[in-house]
Amino acid sequence: MAALEICVKAAVGAPDFLGDCPFTQRVLLTLEEKKLSYKIHLVNVSDKPQWFLDISPEGKVPVMKLDGKWVADSDVIVETLEEKYPEPSLKTPPEFTSVGSKIFGAFVTFLTSKDPNDGSDKALVADLETLENHFKTRPGPFIAGEKLTAVDLSLAPKLYHLEIALGHYKKWSVPESFTNVRSYANALFSRESFEKTKAKKEFVIAGWASKVNK
Repeated sequence: MAALEICVKAAVGAPDFLGDCPFTQRVLLTLEEKKLSYKIHLVNVSDKPQWFLDISPEGKVPVMKLDGKWVADSDVIVETLEEKYPEPSLKTPPEFTSVGSKIFGAFVTFLTSKDPNDGSDKALVADLETLENHFKTRPGPFIAGEKLTAVDLSLAPKLYHLEIALGHYKKWSVPESFTNVRSYANALFSRESFEKTKAKKEFVIAGWASKVNK
């Protein structure tokens, strides 16, 4: 089978390296876990080349070529990959698809907050506590149990960004009392697929700089 083509964000200030987009990493993790061969095209999103705008007029990444058409939106890409390449299955049981879904939004709000008293840190802690409690009622190591599924591949890059960006910009880390969340993140970060597809720490920090320093 010919390698699947995917356009991804290049690192800020380092156009020859994979950038810090968590939605792109979600797709790359899916490709790795399904053992599909793929070819990456790095895109400098601050100076988008014309060839890229021709295939992605809105300038969004990731964009992937599927059945001869360029498809944007990581949700659509991941769903299409699951339909086209059902083995090994990464389908998340419906009752677990929304687990952890509020964490990324709460993280971004807290990271970009300029007001230490706006409660954005407490909102993030509350969402992480919900995830912590999920694992108290349902043994892991993953959200649906023993089997890794799509919901884990969506959350993994977001937890990675949370850990690096909040550690750097806010000197904040996931409370030590959330042992299940910490174990879950470690289980994801230690997978070979994650090691192969993660952006370097310095590129994650650089990628958030413009939003933090607004």
